[in-house]
Amino acid sequence: MNLVPADPALGIVVPALNAAAGLPAALQSLREGAGIFDLDILVVDGGSTDDTVAVAEANGARVLASELGRGTQLAAGATAVSGDWLLFVHADTVLAPGWAGELARFVADGHDRAAYFRFQLDDEAPGARRIERLVDWRCRMLGLPYGDQGLALSRKLYTAFGGYQDIPLMEDVRLVRQLRRHRIVGLETAAVTSARRYREGGYWRRPMRNLFCLLLYFLGLPPRAFRAFYG
Repeated sequence: MNLVPADPALGIVVPALNAAAGLPAALQSLREGAGIFDLDILVVDGGSTDDTVAVAEANGARVLASELGRGTQLAAGATAVSGDWLLFVHADTVLAPGWAGELARFVADGHDRAAYFRFQLDDEAPGARRIERLVDWRCRMLGLPYGDQGLALSRKLYTAFGGYQDIPLMEDVRLVRQLRRHRIVGLETAAVTSARRYREGGYWRRPMRNLFCLLLYFLGLPPRAFRAFYG
């Protein structure tokens, strides 16, 4: 195994839209990496009307204004952030303690692979545990981690496989399908994500709707055709 170079450069991209409430916790969790990586944390704002920009700056992140759309924001962030390694994290996701050390070990020997974190919801409801088990199965059997689990990979690998595309959704699915299962590694550290969408949309209805959208995408429908249904 190769030794990790001192302070490898890691660019972290956080797409955001009206994320002021959850963004501080997300950014604070990322600061753990400062002891291991040469960090550049970039929040890519899609036109927030709340205090997202001020909150990002107050928590030590740079801010880039972008057109709205997660794929668009992720692509813009990847271009603007510095670092030979890239980590993409959602604004409502908090990486659990220990993530930086585990990622550093992956970086030491992971130049031809991408890594994602273990999915966890910030809710004690039985439905949340059911969703976590479903996500674990999807990742192990189908090799399909979603963006709310984070994605880390070298810039070289990101570029070689086309990066994130300017599409309204499924940008995460498209990229990991391009990478294919043998290039994707699951890490043990949890990415703790807000359960708000599940609480609002239902712990049964929301996953079924997501699955239906995934099926439509696999059948070749462009994401814009079912964006309104996704919600």
